[in-house]
This record gives sequence, structure tokens and C-alpha cells, in this order.
Amino acid sequence: MRFQLLIKGGTVVDGSGAPAYAADVRVSDGRITEIGANLQAGVGERVIDATGCFVTPGFIETHNHWDGGVWWSPNMEPLPAYGVTTSINGNCAFSMAPLPDKPEDRENLIEIFNFFEDIPEEPMKKLVPWDWSRWSEYKQSMLRNVRVPVNYAAFCGHIPIRLSVMGQEAWKRAATPDEIEQMCVLLDDALAAGAMGLSSNQLDYDKHDRPLPSQLADDAEYEALLRVLARYEGATFQVIVDHFMRMTGPDQTERLGRIAKATGVRMQWAGLPTLKFQAEIGKRSKVLHERFKAEGLDFYTGFHHVSPTSVINFSRSLVFAQNGNQVWQNMVDAPTWNEKSAMLSDPAWLDRARVAWDGSYSHSYLHDPSALTLRESESGWGPVGLTLADLMEQTGTAHPSDALARWVLENGAESVVHKRSWEADEEVLVDLLRDPNSVGNISDAGAHGKMFCGAGDNVYLLTDFVRDRKLLTIEEGVHVLTGKLAAFFGLEQRGLLQVGKVADITVFDLDEIERRPEEKIWDVWDGRGGRTYRYTRAAAPMRLTLVNGVPTFDNGAFTGRFPGEFVGPEKSGVLTAATG
Repeated sequence: MRFQLLIKGGTVVDGSGAPAYAADVRVSDGRITEIGANLQAGVGERVIDATGCFVTPGFIETHNHWDGGVWWSPNMEPLPAYGVTTSINGNCAFSMAPLPDKPEDRENLIEIFNFFEDIPEEPMKKLVPWDWSRWSEYKQSMLRNVRVPVNYAAFCGHIPIRLSVMGQEAWKRAATPDEIEQMCVLLDDALAAGAMGLSSNQLDYDKHDRPLPSQLADDAEYEALLRVLARYEGATFQVIVDHFMRMTGPDQTERLGRIAKATGVRMQWAGLPTLKFQAEIGKRSKVLHERFKAEGLDFYTGFHHVSPTSVINFSRSLVFAQNGNQVWQNMVDAPTWNEKSAMLSDPAWLDRARVAWDGSYSHSYLHDPSALTLRESESGWGPVGLTLADLMEQTGTAHPSDALARWVLENGAESVVHKRSWEADEEVLVDLLRDPNSVGNISDAGAHGKMFCGAGDNVYLLTDFVRDRKLLTIEEGVHVLTGKLAAFFGLEQRGLLQVGKVADITVFDLDEIERRPEEKIWDVWDGRGGRTYRYTRAAAPMRLTLVNGVPTFDNGAFTGRFPGEFVGPEKSGVLTAATG
């Protein structure tokens, strides 16, 4: 259906950072056709009353993991209700393509998504067709099989490239010159088909405590891949570095920044530390960030304006591994309750668990039992609503590991513990929000469905930082979520309210919207005929969200329309193709 709309009486914040102004906005056939004062409605044109509202470009999610979820939750709920019009995926070196030939290597790929991003394993195995080999074939399968309500973009991940070429050797060693050449062919295929760029990972270790395959890449491999990337204008090299666990972030940023500089590519590194416990290592990375800017390099630091928090369940969670506690992680990764309960009641395991708990990273909240709240009991036994410190006092238990082990044993693997957010360094955050060489809104939406819901964090920027505490102006807040990001990712037709641009638009009353509380809903197929849960949020709500000129959230509800396109860097000359 063709939509002809006139958005009247609103205040336009155009995404550029320029001052807001009163104007009407006309939309026709997916484009912005007119912006001006007192525009008159034409025949067949629907009028949207935007009195008291801001009219802005649609919001861009810079770092999502909907790669799997779009195959079984194509509504991408609640993104439309939060004004999101573009979602960028394939981050952290994790992408759905290229797809390795051997079953063991394919299993690794699914396991990586499952462990690191909490993407459910059974739907990944049984609902995704996996009818591709190269990234270009993956895109064609998406176009055939998936319709989405937001524009969808994806990086090509370094890990599936390595697994496709090297198999299990990707976990063990550097690549040979011949293998590097094969990797370059796969990356070139992806970039030619419209991939956002190459994503890599110098942060994570898997559930067996092995460094991910991308960490085995030497300088020769990175240089060859980035030289392929350099041939595609607008494409990006994204790398996730470690300011959290082993604290190698500054060294890896400097190393890969040197290679990116030599090859002339745009680099996004995540990211400059924003938490107070990261202050010392943050000083080193801040020096690098300022040096890169002073040298005029096309390097940007990625960050998020929401301090990380999570809930822990004992069926699937990576929290213990990322806090340096492999013994508890091994219990979480045990596939059956009988195996878990055997560990939790074994004196020898309990001894090891205490040692591992005490050896967790110094900043870990495992060292502060008052930061862990017992939220939900699977069995109903309880207690719930108190902290682990409270439980220790009530039961006379001396060690938090022992207290939690007994609680999990009595309450079940699907019981939930909430971990307090780390304290953010607000001065660093506000500086980054205003920094021209930064990429914000790294929400991880679409991932970690049983740990938290990153969707909606964009609205929190507008309510907390702009409306409530006035740390930013509305023009600055909208720019951070729209025009700044579109310019970085080469999405030249999006991110700005200008005549001729694609009509990705959202309309909202700043006093009406909120990042709503997390809600637990049971709508994810579990592979056994039932459903498991994920966290989501009620609508902000926006008054209207348009994607390519089509309403996706309207009159307080999702419209059931899927006008999203599979987009790539428009600077590269790659044409976008509609997914539905």
C-alpha cells in the first residue's frame, strides 16, 4: 500500500544537531517530499497531529544481535514501539555467514551465538534454514524468507570466516598465506553484497575457556582482510576489545589501530571504558582515543550510555565466565539438572567453587553479596526478594558460594538472581556523547533474552539525559541516535529529516515516553513443543514510527507491517533490497 502522510504541528529535530524548529513534514511513497510551515493536506493524505511532539529521524541501533531472532521473532518487538527504524547486526565477530561446510564447525558457530549472546540453540538449529555458504547467499536467503519491520544491516564476522577456511584449526593457530587468501575471498563476497564491514573480537573466551578464533589471527591476517575492506567506501572494521576481564584493550586497540591506519580503513573499537572501576585502564585508552583524533584518523570508539546489568539463571548464562569464575560456569553449562545438582551437593565441587569465587576478577560483584538479589524461584521454595548477603546472615552461612549453591539446589536451574549495575562514570559518558569520534547506543538488543532487554535504551537517553537531568539538549540527544550514526555507517539516505531522504521517522511526546520496566514473556520456541521466556518491555510509546514511509507503530500498537529493507553502506554503491 502507498502511504501519503502529513505530520502537522510538531517540532522538527532533524538529526543534524541543528536547532529544533516548528514545521510540518509531508511523506509520499516512502520519501520526505516537503518540510515547511502551515502545509495544507492534499487529497487522500492522512494528517498526523503532532502538536506537542518532536518529529525526528528514526533511531538507529548500532549494535544488535537479532541475527538469529529475526527467523522466529520477525516483529523484532519492542523496537518499533521505541522509534527504531534501523538495526545493525553481525557484531562482535559473530555472524550467520559465511557458513562452514563441516558439522562440527557449524556447531561451533551456533554454540558461540548461544553462549555469548544467549540466542536459543533449538530455534537456531531447527528454524533457521542454513541454506547458504557465502555471505551473499545468506543475504539472498534473508530476502526470500524473512520480513522485518525495521531496516536490517549486518557485518561479516571474523569467526565464521576463520571456521569456514580453517575448521577446528581456527581455534589453535595463525593462518597460512593460502588460508588468508581464502578468507579474503569470503570477505570480498560479503562486502560486494552489502555487508557493513568486518567485525572482529579480541575480548571473549568460550565456555571451555578458550580464546575465540579471531584472537589467533596475526598481523598478516588482519592486514590482508583490512586491505580488502579498504576497497569498499563506507565499510567499517569493528573490533571488540577487553576493558573488562583480562584488560588487554589498550594493547589490542593500539595494535589494530596501527594496521587500520596503514590500510586506510575506518575503525570502530568498543570501547572507551565508562565504568568507575575501569578508571585506570580508561586513562590509557583515552590517550589512544585523543591521539587517533589528533592524527585525523577515521577511528571511533563505541560505548553505551546504560551501565551493564543482568539477571543470572543457572540453565544458560555467561556471567560467571565473564567474571573469571570457571567452576560455577561449568555448573551452569552442565546440560541436565541431575548433573547440576550433583555438583551443587558435592563437597569437592563446593571446595573448588569457593576458591574460584574468591579468585573472580577484583571488580566482580561476586565479591559483594549485597549486589546479588534473589529474584525468582523455579520451585517456589525461596526465599526471594532478599540479597545473597541477607541469605548468608539468615542461614549463618560463611561463604557466598555455599549460600548460593544451597539456594540453587533448592530452587532450580531456572531461578533468577539479579546483579546490580556497575557505577558509571558520568563525566566520561557525557564527553563521549558529545565526542565527534564516538558511536553510541550499543544496546545488544536481540541478545541475552534471559539476562536483560537492551531494546528501549535509546529512549532512556532521551528521558534521563535530556528530559530529566538536562545533561544534553534534545538536539544533541537525537543527533547521537540518528544523524551521527547514519553518517558513520554510510547510511546516506537515513538519519536526517531532509526533503528527498527516505522517510524513516518517529514522532513522540517527550513527556509521554519512558523506557518501560522489563517484562518476562514466554514466547520463544524451546524445541520440545513448549515455550521458554525472554525479557521485553511495554511500548514507550511513540506516537508514530515510519520505516521507509510505512507506519510500523501507530495508534499505540505495532501495525503488523514489515517494510524493512536489507541495507548496506550506501556509499559503497551497493543497492538495498526490500525484505518484505
